[in-house]
Amino acid sequence: MSFNELNEVNAPDDAHHELQRNLSNRHLQLIAIGGAIGTGLFMGSGKTISLAGPSILLIYFIIGIMVFFLMRALGELLLSNLQYKSFVDMSYDLIGPKAGFYVGWTYWVGWVLTGMADLTAVINYLSFWLPPDMQFTPGGQALISAGCVLFLMLLNLMTVRLFGETEFWFAIVKIIAIIALIFAGAYMIFTHYQSPNGDVAALSNIWSHGGIFPKGFEGFLAGFQIAIFAFIGVELVGTSAAEAKDPHINLPKAVNAIPVRVILFYVLSLTVVMSVIPWNHVVPNKSPFVELFLMAGIPTAAVIMNLVVLSSVMSSMNSGIFSTSRMLYGLAKDDQAPKKLGKLSKSAVPANGLMFSCACIMGGAVLQFFVPDTITAFTLATTLSVILFVSVWIIIMVNYIQYRKQRPELHEKSTFKMPGGVFMSYVVIAFFIFTIGILVLEPDTRQSLLISPLWLLILGIGYMFKKKK
Repeated sequence: MSFNELNEVNAPDDAHHELQRNLSNRHLQLIAIGGAIGTGLFMGSGKTISLAGPSILLIYFIIGIMVFFLMRALGELLLSNLQYKSFVDMSYDLIGPKAGFYVGWTYWVGWVLTGMADLTAVINYLSFWLPPDMQFTPGGQALISAGCVLFLMLLNLMTVRLFGETEFWFAIVKIIAIIALIFAGAYMIFTHYQSPNGDVAALSNIWSHGGIFPKGFEGFLAGFQIAIFAFIGVELVGTSAAEAKDPHINLPKAVNAIPVRVILFYVLSLTVVMSVIPWNHVVPNKSPFVELFLMAGIPTAAVIMNLVVLSSVMSSMNSGIFSTSRMLYGLAKDDQAPKKLGKLSKSAVPANGLMFSCACIMGGAVLQFFVPDTITAFTLATTLSVILFVSVWIIIMVNYIQYRKQRPELHEKSTFKMPGGVFMSYVVIAFFIFTIGILVLEPDTRQSLLISPLWLLILGIGYMFKKKK
């Protein structure tokens, strides 16, 4: 049975049992930006800077270029068939049921792991207000995590338009905060501001402490792992496409704008951070954005920035919860997940899938009992999610190659063609494989890479069980 035939079989008679196109262009852009600008930037950048030094700027730029081509390929694919609810559908259609099964469940698990990483970040940021010699107990961490997940679950159970509006303002807050930091940092650089510990703000801080590559080529490569985690979420456009208004107009706008804006925010903000705080003074387990104001002797601004950073993590988790519920909906509609997970509420929200995803993310609270160190837990969760997300990105590019082979007429008619076409698809795939390969360089990321094949085994067993039913 073809994908289109499957859609016809599964199509409900009642329009209220379908996802509603209530997301505008601004919603689409800010959902994806909100998902991408969060934990990876605000918390992960501290460790990335300590690993790679100023070369992190080049790392973000390179990844951003590759992500741009990924997004253009995804955009052309989504517009070639508006029946695609997500990239699960396009994988099912262009490659086969096995690919659809893998992409859907892998993407879902990736966001669950990201949600767990976000929970560790929430604990880390809340610890900002604790006395220096105090920390949350494992039980306290679990309660905080459960409260965060329950709050976001209730928010997502509302209409998709209300979710889009909430996420829009969540993202606006963090964007305003980043812009404010850039201007504040620029002022400090211009006035040669001297922090209480004697550091003088200057652009030369970027290269005057060992050059652009102070940790050598190995350090440069090691920086890619957490850096690429920072871009996870840009593909949310692919999971929200089925709920987008005027997709032929809004999707191209969102796709073109997201990578550029993410690169701009990342590169500019970290340039400012490393100009005010020399990279070798950046603390790996703390947010450099908060530390910038603390080292500048502005504790009130640091408190405000910590609140913003905390809200940004909640925003990222919010986008992830949205995405996982839509992914389960698509899997259920394609008969690759229990049918109950594809049931929509009166608000046209996949409520069962939403609650199931939230229950699994709460598993992050259990993880905190076994790995109380937030940075260790964060690195474990982020590395595993990077492996899974990058594998999904690779399959998106394979989808594009198959689309060019199988549907050349659709490519010819497309008004939103991917630059570089098939050739760039292979370049992007090679780059993503390279980013997975370099995870062997660091002991903590190597551990995650070695255990990741277990997911393939679990998926294989799950697929065989599904076929027997």
